[in-house]
Amino acid sequence: MNKSRAFIPLMAFLALAGLFYFVLMKMNKGEYNPRDIPTEFIGRPAPNIDLPNLLVENDRVKSSDYAGKVWLLNIWGTWCPECWKEHDYLMYLSRQGIPILGIDWRDEKADAIDFLKQKGNPFVEVGFDPNSDAAIDWGVYGAPETFLIDAEGIVREKHAGALYPQVWEEKFAKYFQAQKPTE
Repeated sequence: MNKSRAFIPLMAFLALAGLFYFVLMKMNKGEYNPRDIPTEFIGRPAPNIDLPNLLVENDRVKSSDYAGKVWLLNIWGTWCPECWKEHDYLMYLSRQGIPILGIDWRDEKADAIDFLKQKGNPFVEVGFDPNSDAAIDWGVYGAPETFLIDAEGIVREKHAGALYPQVWEEKFAKYFQAQKPTE
């Protein structure tokens, strides 16, 4: 084997190791979060929501019902471990008067209803989206994802992953001036 060919695997390994180290250092400094998936919706009108209501037969959940209000949209599913982790904090926010519209995504209806009966329902309404109709419109990559929509219907913030106090304070609290839950 040629000596120059022997160095190719070594150079490739060193390049990958260097890239891995670089990304790891960025993550340790908080400069890179692999969950921060950009969204084209920030600063733009929120996509319309018109879904069957998970909990009220023959009713629809419509984003137009929230015009003039600041509200959160939370995409979740019972199959999602992070959704289970964030649920208690969503319950806390709900008790503080934060309006959260939920979209139950790619789920079995009975499972979602049982989940909310057992763990409590933090949502003002829950749209049922088993076929990803709304999730596609919102550019959802996974669950949970939380969006903040302002009173003008503009998407102002997005968070991919579980919602917890630090994320609330950094991204969402400023939009609810009188209410800043930190539990």
